[in-house]
Amino acid sequence: MNIYDVAELAGVSIATVSRVLNDSPNVAEKTKLRVRRIMEEYGYVPSGFSRRLGLNALKTIGLICPDAADDYMAKAVAALERSLRDYGYDSLLYCSGYGYEDCRFAVTSLLHRQVDALMLIGSVYADDDPDSERADYIREAAKLVPVVLVNGYVRGDNICCAVCDDYEASRMATAEMIASGRRKVLFLTDMDTVSTNLKRQGCQEALAQAGLGLRGDINVGLSNQINQTCNHLLRLRELDVDGIFAANDALAAGALKYAKRKGLSVPGDLCIIGYNNSELSVCCNPELSTIDSREQRLCQIAVDFIKLHLSGRPAGGKVSAKGCFIRRGTTDF
Repeated sequence: MNIYDVAELAGVSIATVSRVLNDSPNVAEKTKLRVRRIMEEYGYVPSGFSRRLGLNALKTIGLICPDAADDYMAKAVAALERSLRDYGYDSLLYCSGYGYEDCRFAVTSLLHRQVDALMLIGSVYADDDPDSERADYIREAAKLVPVVLVNGYVRGDNICCAVCDDYEASRMATAEMIASGRRKVLFLTDMDTVSTNLKRQGCQEALAQAGLGLRGDINVGLSNQINQTCNHLLRLRELDVDGIFAANDALAAGALKYAKRKGLSVPGDLCIIGYNNSELSVCCNPELSTIDSREQRLCQIAVDFIKLHLSGRPAGGKVSAKGCFIRRGTTDF
């Protein structure tokens, strides 16, 4: 039960419900009684968003990401905060970490601070199954405030999800790698998330269509650490690959450093593709070929959704953006 449900059952606008919550003298007593009876009957608990809607005082949006030190997360937070500020909204950032209970606590904590909406950045807040019970805490939050996920998908009312089609972007890039003559492809990641799984599946599908399989699937478990990624690969003495598909640019940069340490020519001996088109991709020599995950576009979709909700026009669902392969120096196709 949220403010929209109360308004519909009472036959009034959500602004009127908010005025009732604030005991405004501009609402007839008969209307107040009807709205309060419905709230009591359905056990409705008002949020800060509901109380302030009729006062034209919507000001604070809660932003949650796992780690603001991550390049992708940092750029998304900056883009969202800047756009929200342009529209007159303040932002409150919470770095949750990657653990399930930590993510739940972050959502609860910001709800207690009576934010007007929540924006969750990253697929760590989602699940491979958009109807999974592990995402119930997000659906419960959406009963109180609008919720938007950037690069994550959870199905539910009052939830909007802006995602890059990681599966298709990865499938197409891998298919081009195979067409250039690569046959021994390694998939490199640092954590298991919904986004990572979709990238892996796209890579595997392209290989399967060519009658090939992944040469390896290495989770270095280092969270974007370039030197550690290089050292991890160096310890694998029997690593025999001619192509690496990395789940992010930092891992790809680590793979490039590994190639130079081993005396391998890139892209001649080893083809490398990164992901996210981050600043790291143009700091390498050669510069990284990578997939642009359309981060700025996803952030704009998220902000537009919040604007719609806070202006009294609820929306929801899933909006996908197509990833774009950026050809640079670590591929020869």
